[in-house]
Amino acid sequence: MTTALITGATAGIGAAFARRLAADGHDVVLVARDVKRLRAQATELHDRHGVEAEVLPADLSTEDGIAAVETRLADPRQPVDLLVNNAGFGNKGRFLDVGMADELTMLKVHCEAVLRLTAAGARSMRERGRGGVVNVASVAAFVPRGTYGASKSWVVQFTQGAARDLAGTGVRLMALCPGFVRTEFHQRAGMGTDGIPGWMWLDADKVVADALADLARGRTLSIPDPRYKALMGVVKLAPRALLGGVSTRMGRKYGPQ
Repeated sequence: MTTALITGATAGIGAAFARRLAADGHDVVLVARDVKRLRAQATELHDRHGVEAEVLPADLSTEDGIAAVETRLADPRQPVDLLVNNAGFGNKGRFLDVGMADELTMLKVHCEAVLRLTAAGARSMRERGRGGVVNVASVAAFVPRGTYGASKSWVVQFTQGAARDLAGTGVRLMALCPGFVRTEFHQRAGMGTDGIPGWMWLDADKVVADALADLARGRTLSIPDPRYKALMGVVKLAPRALLGGVSTRMGRKYGPQ
């Protein structure tokens, strides 16, 4: 039986990955900060699907948290076959309105943790000749929109570059770029969502199903849902200056309230 490790596993896309992978018969290692929610989730997955559900409390904004997950990924006695780097968050406010400490914490979680955990997981997978890494980014990676978008753009570029470097080793890497997903993300950041059109919302379980299908196809980039694929096609053709203005207005309309 294979094992999947998911960060940010107790809510949203991370929880959807945990449900789907456990339902498919994979043992899971659940990583998040909230020990109580982790234990409840692990019990539910074990009882429902009969898989082993390991709990690993870790705060990926800290050195100790990242190091703890690195150590688990590198353990040859308990190999991890699929790594899902999902942990992330948004900051409320525009650039210069957000404290520098919060901006740096975002880069720690979105970039440093993803870099280090991908390296730890992929190194062990390469030695075994098989494995996969899904790094959760966002369609925000493709528009100029502050630190969040910039950090997700880094995730996409890093993942696709590493995928090329590991081609032929049996290790697959993919960046997952969903749009608006019905999760706790916006609520936790204090962001208003009332004005977001209904067609723009995606279901977390469907996002995960599409992502795993794309990973199986060997894709290095997954944009779930045809609507967002079409939207990103338009984005590629639009002038950067225009995109900057549109993304700023979108941020004012759909962002922090």
